[in-house]
Amino acid sequence: MIAHAGSEYRAVQREAASDVVARHAELVRRIAHHLAARLPPSVDVDDLIQAGMIGLIEAARQYDASQGAAFETYASIRIRGAMIDEIRRGDWVPRSVHRRVREAAEATRRIEQREGRAASASEVAAALGMPLGDYQKLLEGAARGHVLSLDAQSDDGGEPRLAASEPAPERDLERSEFQAALAAAIAGLPEREQLVLSLYYEQELNLREIGAVLGVTESRVCQVHGQAMIRLRARLAEWTGSDVIE
Repeated sequence: MIAHAGSEYRAVQREAASDVVARHAELVRRIAHHLAARLPPSVDVDDLIQAGMIGLIEAARQYDASQGAAFETYASIRIRGAMIDEIRRGDWVPRSVHRRVREAAEATRRIEQREGRAASASEVAAALGMPLGDYQKLLEGAARGHVLSLDAQSDDGGEPRLAASEPAPERDLERSEFQAALAAAIAGLPEREQLVLSLYYEQELNLREIGAVLGVTESRVCQVHGQAMIRLRARLAEWTGSDVIE
């Protein structure tokens, strides 16, 4: 009798999860196309959708309404995280670029600690021993290659990896502290970098659209975005660690 009840409960669970997936399939497609618009043409949107569907299924199985978050909010985080994992598995960016970006973040941190102000691109380029033009190409290539996203070190989109062994209250406190540190780091960015991040992440404009708004080229927007993300990584080093970009 107990075994029968258990199998019946699992059947209901599967049916409920299937219904949730059917009702939120459009959310997966929307997130996939939004991500794909920011990535090179070599990224197949169908692969993102497939990965996102897996994330949605996992979200449907694991969602706990008692935690207070709306299902769509919770699912969006898991869907996007699954897509980013898929992007990382097919990473087309050479490891040398990852290494140079790490070095740029470290150089930025040292300069800003020494000077007490935002490091300029020319200062970072000089610290790396490369021409400014080469450094700007590094910023552009890394940003387009999606190696600068803060999501790269998170499990659920935008937060540092937290030890699973920590009690929930400690994890919640650390997440809260990270969000406060991130907000402060963004607020301390040069105005133009803040504007680009706002248009990109909050207004969800693509690089070409931001360029039209600011009256600059798409490549220049990409460079500003890349510099902002490197600066944030430098300022959040205590949260992300030295191996932030792998």
